[in-house]
Amino acid sequence: MREAAYSLRKRLLGWLLVSTVLIGLVALVDTYQEAVSTANKVADRVLSGSALAIAERVVVSEYGELEVDIPYVALEMLTSAAQDRVFYRVDGPPGQFITGYETLPLLENPQNKDLEFGDGLYRGEPIRLALLRRSASTGVNSVPFTVTVAETTMARRQLTQTILLRSALRLLFMIIGTALVVWIAVTYALRPLYRLSDAIAERNPQDLHPISEHVPNEVQGLVETVNSFMVRLQSALDALRHFTGNASHQLRTPLAVVRTQLALAQRNDDRQAMLEAVTQADQAVAHAERILAQLLLLAKIDASGDQAAQLLVPLDMAEMARQITGDYVREAARNNIDLGYEGEASLIVRGDRLLLEEALKNLISNALLYAGENTAVTVRVRRQGDNVCLEVEDSGAGVAEEKLAVIRKRFARGEVSKNTQHQPHGSGLGLSIVEEIAVLHGGNLSLRHAGQGKGLLATICFPHP
Repeated sequence: MREAAYSLRKRLLGWLLVSTVLIGLVALVDTYQEAVSTANKVADRVLSGSALAIAERVVVSEYGELEVDIPYVALEMLTSAAQDRVFYRVDGPPGQFITGYETLPLLENPQNKDLEFGDGLYRGEPIRLALLRRSASTGVNSVPFTVTVAETTMARRQLTQTILLRSALRLLFMIIGTALVVWIAVTYALRPLYRLSDAIAERNPQDLHPISEHVPNEVQGLVETVNSFMVRLQSALDALRHFTGNASHQLRTPLAVVRTQLALAQRNDDRQAMLEAVTQADQAVAHAERILAQLLLLAKIDASGDQAAQLLVPLDMAEMARQITGDYVREAARNNIDLGYEGEASLIVRGDRLLLEEALKNLISNALLYAGENTAVTVRVRRQGDNVCLEVEDSGAGVAEEKLAVIRKRFARGEVSKNTQHQPHGSGLGLSIVEEIAVLHGGNLSLRHAGQGKGLLATICFPHP
């Protein structure tokens, strides 16, 4: 089942919104803590100012007692738009209440500092307290006292909420603005992909030339991959067309021969002539079968180019050469050709056994076909430096120097020796297949005269693993 497509724009926008909301929540928590701290600092300064104003009006009476005249300005500075309520108390030496709200709680866990702040609860409402320690002088000694000023926290909460709300609104506007910018930016950034899609959609199916659209660096790798795929596809289509053309061209003649010979056999009443016609038709079918097998092998080689490394395994080239040489001894004897093997007992190469066997069979078949009677064909496997070389040498008439390059091409045939009793026809693909197999294995095929200007020596050298 095909996986449902998704929108890149929506996915990017979703990631942006989720990450921005999470970061925004962290920022709001930090903003709230900072707002509470700021509100406390502002209010604490006012509380400490009020406590100092009250402390300055504390004096010692002529009876040695503390007296205080609460100034109106000390309480006036605590008034706020939130209509917070203000409380105070003045205490003398320990246990002596002087004036104010006697039920107002004192600061919990005091640190014996001159000025301390803390939070508390009074009449069911949260309050902020400021405790100021001072002493009044009698001229002889001093009497310690404390001034406690408290205020409800409505104004502080409102200030904190106002800061938090404005921060949240700014964050919301930022998220909306960022989302809008991302939506527009992604749409603009995706335009090259839209152009690329349109350019590919408008192409003719036969048009496989590389894409030349200008795209961002992030998409360049995709375009290069598509171009590489199109090159491989073009090669595959070319190979298919080549195979079809070659097959139709090369099979036309043997099929025509088959039809002709069968027609002759059908019209001929002479049994001997009929058998000869059928024999000719059978040879034509065998020739067509050989051509088709060679063409299919070429197609396999062309198709396995990119996966060649996966097909190669260690194998004993010497053992394989001995076995195949033995398979051709009987055929060589029928043509009065001395076929033999020389070489080391074992030499390992990395290769595809079926392809290497086909390459050697083609070399031996060519040698038996073109060497002629009363000649010798020798198969060798030997080490040459860092390479393992497979050689097939014949002592026949050889090939003219100017034709050595020509016979490598597909469907190019050499001249069959006049001394050969059987005059089979080659497909013209043998050496071409051998060369492609050699290249597929990282090797190369060389053709040269065997010696004294006669015979042909075909050599394939493979890298030793």
